[in-house]
Amino acid sequence: MPRSDEDDEAGKAQQTEPAEHERAVTAQIDVPASLDDVWEAWTTVAGARTFFAPACRIDLRPGGAYEMLFNLDAEPGLQGGEGNRLLAIQPGKLLSFSWNAPPELPTVRDQRTHVVLRFAALGPQVTRVSLRHDGWGAGGEWDRAFEYFERAWTQVVLPRLRYRFEHGPIDWDQRLEPNGAAA
Repeated sequence: MPRSDEDDEAGKAQQTEPAEHERAVTAQIDVPASLDDVWEAWTTVAGARTFFAPACRIDLRPGGAYEMLFNLDAEPGLQGGEGNRLLAIQPGKLLSFSWNAPPELPTVRDQRTHVVLRFAALGPQVTRVSLRHDGWGAGGEWDRAFEYFERAWTQVVLPRLRYRFEHGPIDWDQRLEPNGAAA
């Protein structure tokens, strides 16, 4: 028996709005720098060390390492964003990578969430960086990790990116305020 158009419609998945429980950290910041300079800050070891972390491993290819190391005195595996991988790269437009929880949240640390950065030139020396961090579970350490990254992205990492272009690279040997200024 031939299928009708009505049968075909009934078998299709319907596009929906994200479910209420699909939470994400979202943020954006306008940076006083060219798109190329901001892209380089996120995608090179030298660039990331100016604002993101005192040490890192970046292998700019899909599947390559995207690891930010914050506590260099800790044993390997507990230094920060270890084991994270680049998922998608569209030069000058999009950078996507896996991300993990900090070592103090061991139940969710071995699992990965997903970060997408989008870049847009607003002018020759102004670049907007938009961030979306999703893939969260619910309850317990998942909630604590989500709250941690709401603060980390919006009050630390993105403000330090802007600070880096307004005042120069972060001096990792000084005690820092969240926005990158020396304490």
